[in-house]
Amino acid sequence: MEKLFSISKTAKITNLTAETLRHYGRIGLVKPCKIDEWTGYRYYSGAEIVRLNTIRALKFMDLSLSQIKNILEFDDFNKIVDYLKEAEQNANRKIEELNSIKVKIERARRFYESKLTNESNSNEKPFVIKQKSRVIMLADKLSSPTVENLWNYHRHFYEQVGEKNKDKFEFEDVAGIYESNDKANMFAICTKYVDIDGLIELPKGNYLCLNSSEDELQTAEKKLIDLARTEYKIEPKFIVKIIVLTGILQWNYQIQIYIGDDNKI
Repeated sequence: MEKLFSISKTAKITNLTAETLRHYGRIGLVKPCKIDEWTGYRYYSGAEIVRLNTIRALKFMDLSLSQIKNILEFDDFNKIVDYLKEAEQNANRKIEELNSIKVKIERARRFYESKLTNESNSNEKPFVIKQKSRVIMLADKLSSPTVENLWNYHRHFYEQVGEKNKDKFEFEDVAGIYESNDKANMFAICTKYVDIDGLIELPKGNYLCLNSSEDELQTAEKKLIDLARTEYKIEPKFIVKIIVLTGILQWNYQIQIYIGDDNKI
């Protein structure tokens, strides 16, 4: 006599749930070989278990249940091969997507690890830092940070330079705002570039800085400009605001005003 398995035992053998087995029965994918007319209990034979394991394997190939049902009913190897080729292409696309996601996760992890070991100056008072020359690219469409435009930030700049220049540019994992003549543009710092419109060189030297939250930004900016005028006799030609991430969706600013090579605090 052929050995039969209850629905719970079959679910355990095939690593499926009893509800999944009932669903397969409703859509005609795998029906139990016996249903007790008195109790309504479902029983499966070895043949159904083989079919269920085959379905589970095909699902890992990212095939839909309707596609799997067709494959199981095919007696034409050519059709089976065509379906499996499509599954292979889908798998390759998923691998590419996962690799891209992995790169972004690794980049984000390294970025936040750097914040743990190299936190920005937390002083509430103005301070001076010495900067190397920086070449920045001004965004032609972004003027202030939002959760949406900071996510995948560099995409905006790669789109801006165009496909033919895409491989000629690389950027630091830093976002900022450049203000000059009452105009604000977000920017990216270039680590690799060619000469095109939209590039500006920030001079090397000393920068008067002040950290600020979003709420205090205008007050902090005015305080720093006044200090540059009174203490350093500098009329700022531009202001840089580096966006300092404090969380996944939160950020503060480091305001920077160029005060020349010789000025020291």
